[in-house]
Amino acid sequence: MAETVVLETKPREGRGSKKAARLREREGLIPAVVYGHKEATEAITVPKEELMAALRHGDRVIDLKSGAGLQKALIREVQFDHLGKEVLHIDFKRVSIDERITVSVPVEIRGIAPGVTAGGVLDQPMHALRIECLAIAVPESIRVKVDQLQLAQSIHVRDLTLPEGARVMDDPDAIVVHVSVPRVEAEAGTPEAGVAEPEIIGRKAEEEGEEEK
Repeated sequence: MAETVVLETKPREGRGSKKAARLREREGLIPAVVYGHKEATEAITVPKEELMAALRHGDRVIDLKSGAGLQKALIREVQFDHLGKEVLHIDFKRVSIDERITVSVPVEIRGIAPGVTAGGVLDQPMHALRIECLAIAVPESIRVKVDQLQLAQSIHVRDLTLPEGARVMDDPDAIVVHVSVPRVEAEAGTPEAGVAEPEIIGRKAEEEGEEEK
């Protein structure tokens, strides 16, 4: 488990989109709230660069540092702009070190499937997995080895190896990744069986006219 990221927080005063934009653009801060554990909701700011680094790294649980000390929090919701690039706002939920939480963790494919080498196509229906684990033991990703995956074979949720103490919340029969057999296309110039000859506009009328003569 990687070392927990620590973000310095500051109390946030004032609301509104203009105030939030000024924080982001001029001061390099992201407006946020932290709530939970039957404590008052706090309006805070966190440094933009450190937050973005944590998001890129896939961190889920971080430490928020303030004058009152450290509080562990789960990144609950991230609001992006319409382009999906800039973070506008973030919600944190307080958690404790002995608390079990449910989080979505990315699935990371490792290796080269022999079935792909043989001409198959690797398909990954599931890119994230919901697991329940301790708040201080959230994995960065769930790694799936495909170096034994042959043509027409699949790896299901039930086949995955999870970190100690983690429990999967998704359907165990769901397919995470599989190698599909490519469809054989009809040979060029060979009409496919069962395909009717297309009707030519005007042919029917001409044939009917010839019959009347």
